[in-house]
Amino acid sequence: MVPPGKKPAGETSNSNKKCKRYFNEHWKEEFTWLEFDYERKLMFCVECRQALVKNKHGKAENAFTVGTDNFQRHALLRHVTSGAHRQALAVNREQLAFETRVRGHPELRSVIKVEVNPAKVAVLTTVYWMAKEEIPDEKCSSLLSFQKFNLCQALLALEHSEYYHPGSVREMQAAIAKVLHNEDRHRIKASPFVGLVVDETVDVLEHRSLAMFTTTVSPCNGQTSTAFLGSFELPAGEASTVAGKVGEVMRSFGIPTMKLTWLSADSASLVAERLSRVGTALTSLCPLLTEMHCLSHGSSLLPAETIGTTEYLRKYETTVDAVYRLYSSCRGESNGLQELRSVLDLCEIDLGSPKAIHWTSVFPAVEAIDSSWPTLVVLLESEAEHSPVARGLCEELKKFQFVAFTKILLDVLPIFQKLSRFFQIEDFDLSILKPIVSATATTLQAQQSTSGQNLQEFLSEMNEHPRDSREGESRLYYKGIELANCSQVHLKHFERLKETYLESVRGNLLDRFPTSVLEAINSFSAIFNPKCYPQSLEDIGSYGVSELNFLLQAYSRVVVSERALSDFPLFKRIVFSLSQLSFKDLCVKLVYSSSEMHELFPDFAVLAAIALALPLGSVLAEKISRGRELLKRSRSRRMKGEGLSDLMKIAIDGPAISEFDFALAIEYYESMRESGFIVTQVK
Repeated sequence: MVPPGKKPAGETSNSNKKCKRYFNEHWKEEFTWLEFDYERKLMFCVECRQALVKNKHGKAENAFTVGTDNFQRHALLRHVTSGAHRQALAVNREQLAFETRVRGHPELRSVIKVEVNPAKVAVLTTVYWMAKEEIPDEKCSSLLSFQKFNLCQALLALEHSEYYHPGSVREMQAAIAKVLHNEDRHRIKASPFVGLVVDETVDVLEHRSLAMFTTTVSPCNGQTSTAFLGSFELPAGEASTVAGKVGEVMRSFGIPTMKLTWLSADSASLVAERLSRVGTALTSLCPLLTEMHCLSHGSSLLPAETIGTTEYLRKYETTVDAVYRLYSSCRGESNGLQELRSVLDLCEIDLGSPKAIHWTSVFPAVEAIDSSWPTLVVLLESEAEHSPVARGLCEELKKFQFVAFTKILLDVLPIFQKLSRFFQIEDFDLSILKPIVSATATTLQAQQSTSGQNLQEFLSEMNEHPRDSREGESRLYYKGIELANCSQVHLKHFERLKETYLESVRGNLLDRFPTSVLEAINSFSAIFNPKCYPQSLEDIGSYGVSELNFLLQAYSRVVVSERALSDFPLFKRIVFSLSQLSFKDLCVKLVYSSSEMHELFPDFAVLAAIALALPLGSVLAEKISRGRELLKRSRSRRMKGEGLSDLMKIAIDGPAISEFDFALAIEYYESMRESGFIVTQVK
């Protein structure tokens, strides 16, 4: 035991006759854990003393538990960054979390002795950090050894146990994921409504899996949260398979059918299945459900079956795929080839993946093909004599239809790229959705007859030379290269292809955003976006009545229409006065259960909660992208099943280490081990 006022070995005192120092009262404001004994003239750390008493770790003593007279600010800074102080903070947080859990059961206080083993916390924090940083499980043993080498106090005192060893990493991940999923269930239970996002993926063996996310709304503060529910394997099947899996996950997480208000598919194949009655199957279970399938970067603009029926699209993608595979590993100095290689890095395209690459939806890839077209033709011509593949590709690239269709894609893809970016804006202005979709559909329709800018420039830049051998026919040149298949028959065939493709893309756009969905989104914006309101108070009398009636009819199960219509005039006047608020700000103010507006306008609070649950924004987009990256990397490690889903959960949704409840994770882990419920994971 270190005597009071003295420091443990290795620390120096500042009781110095040459320079007498005194305690500074302002330090208490900067260091909230600091305590000063005015009689003994010693400084203490409240956190370290509290952890020492609760856990009885006599070996954890430091200068701030026994008292120190080293009255220097840098001594306080050294302590606040020390391992002992950080460990004390973790122990106290775990104790507080436990006390919160048993607060409703006072009888447990007398029979349960709380003692969190710092060694167990150290092991679980290591496993947690590895998952967040995507460090392979097999590195756990070396990381623990490295921490011991750096004299991590908790691990130095680690008693070997069959429960805590590197071979139990998967089980520890399962316990950590269980803590996170329990938090998801609490958020879902508290949320008035829930939005659901499903994203289909394919692994290296072409097994289908479904990644699912939820958006929830907190009635305590009106803030929204996005959570990853897991990655679930799908057996072969049709739309009912996806609908059945969604229903199963909903039951697992306790999502009532009346709470599910939005469904968004972030995969082209799922949109195709939606057309095969996925949405119908779910709507029969969830009466408030509305489908809105946003566009994500890199997904196909057309459902899979449409691409199959448009024969030339398949042929075009096969040609582009062959070009990229042929020259992706070429180390030539040509700028055109370097551009092709840079596209693969920029768009993170894996040519080794079994999943089909929708080249007709990857704008940088099409741009690179267009800009490097002359170079590619010359290279392929030089290799044609020795390579049948190069000869076939050269013939295809020189066809009028290939070049012209590339120009169509250059006109179409930027439109959808811009539309896709709108859905990744965090505070998306819903009022512009309907105009944007309508304008996009009109532009696509106009291009069927007038052609886009790139196609028009291509047609005007072509040079025509008469063909001597055949009267009435000409040779067409583009950038010095003669184009093939330029007869009137071929040109008419291309016109039909252009019209078919543009109409298919336009139809798919309208399928993703049907009139009823656009009307609902537009109505939400009209009612809850102060910036959409008239500029003059005298003009708001009849404003928004039709939009409110639309919403009241759509959500008649959860609102009282007569009351809402009666409250609407006052509601509008208040919103008019809140013109500085955004759509989201106003909805948050209404959903917040302690706000005056929540009490004054209960029906508008319900509608605002539905609007906030809409699965949009940059946070959701980032989590979906993160999930795809993790799945992609896991294929090389051959991970699958619940182990992969747990790992993804920690990586995607796990908070900072300082905010995670490791005490509860330890409790779950040991409980599962003792009960024998943990199934050995396939490594």
